[in-house]
Amino acid sequence: MSALKPPQSMDWLDTRYTIHVAKAGPDGFSLFESTSPAGSGPPRHIHEREDETFYVLSGNVLFWTPEEQTVRREGETIFIPRGTEHTFRVQDDGPATMLTVLTPGGFEGFFAEMAAGAFRIPEDMPAVEESARRFHLRFTGPPL
Repeated sequence: MSALKPPQSMDWLDTRYTIHVAKAGPDGFSLFESTSPAGSGPPRHIHEREDETFYVLSGNVLFWTPEEQTVRREGETIFIPRGTEHTFRVQDDGPATMLTVLTPGGFEGFFAEMAAGAFRIPEDMPAVEESARRFHLRFTGPPL
C-alpha cells in the first residue's frame, strides 16, 4: 500500500479541479473533483484509453453521447466507456460539482498542463489539441 499525496487543486476555464488520487498506469486510476459554472462544459471528445465515471455531488448536468442525452442530478452517476464520443454541460441552475474517476490513471496530467498554460478554448485550440494527443484525448466537435 502506498501513501496518497495531499489533494492538488488548479483552475482552468472557470472550473476548479482538485485531484484526490493520481495513480498512473494500467492498474491505476484518477479521482478528481470539479466545480464548474452554469453553462460550462468541454468540447465533444473521445478518451481513447480511459473509461470515465461521473458522480454528481451537486447541481444538474446534461450529458451527451451520440446515443442519448440525459440529465444527472445530485447523487446520480453516469459511466462513459473509453472510445465513446461525449460531452456535458452544467445546466442553467449551476454551478455543479462532480467526482470523476478515470481508469486507467494518468489523465489528470492534462488538467495540470491546461491550468499551467492558462490555455483557452477556442483561442488556444492548437496547443490544447497538442496536449490532448499526449493524453490520448481527441476532440470531435463543439460543446453543447
